[in-house]
Amino acid sequence: MSSTQGGKPAADTITHSNVEDAYARWAPIYDRVFTAVMKPGRLASAEAVNRIGGHVLDVGVGTGLELPMFDRAEKITGIDLSEPMLEIARKRVADLGLKNVEALIAMDAMNLTFADASFDCAVAPYVITTVPDPERTMDEMARVVKPGGELIIVNHIAKESGPISWIEKAMARRTAKLGWRPTFPWSIIGDWIASRPGLELVERRTLNPLGLFALIRIAKK
Repeated sequence: MSSTQGGKPAADTITHSNVEDAYARWAPIYDRVFTAVMKPGRLASAEAVNRIGGHVLDVGVGTGLELPMFDRAEKITGIDLSEPMLEIARKRVADLGLKNVEALIAMDAMNLTFADASFDCAVAPYVITTVPDPERTMDEMARVVKPGGELIIVNHIAKESGPISWIEKAMARRTAKLGWRPTFPWSIIGDWIASRPGLELVERRTLNPLGLFALIRIAKK
């Protein structure tokens, strides 16, 4: 989702080009920088996936940090826009012998090429802040999940006030360089769920560190 100010892109606007450029830069150091801080969210999302099982779509699989956390009985398909990130994920799969990972594909999360109702669940760890159109991405996730399945999202939710909010707003000026939006409000996800009668929020809880992230589980009726 993008916005404008006086006819110019807003500071927190993000494009596919921004994402590809940013994650080509992040890829060589991504695991060293983000493994620890994002581990609680990856574990929480994997636990939610493991309760459902079956065929799983990992949207924005990146370097594949959560892939070893999934039950080996599940069949995993991962997609990501960044080929440099996927190269690291493929090496991780080979090194760890993750035979349940069926495919790792370069693909736009806003235009999934899978048929309707192809997966038992779709998981998106730390992804929805990185896409140009979050609502379209979630629409695509909902489309490819079977009725009775779930969308499982781990996402940064911006603080409304206080010191962390000030930091987020300062960082927002560098959204294009970062490749994600620091000022991402809950309303983007909450309003999207409320406007889709076939979906239901079944869980929303904050995660460490410092409650910066949230686990969001959405059931497809």
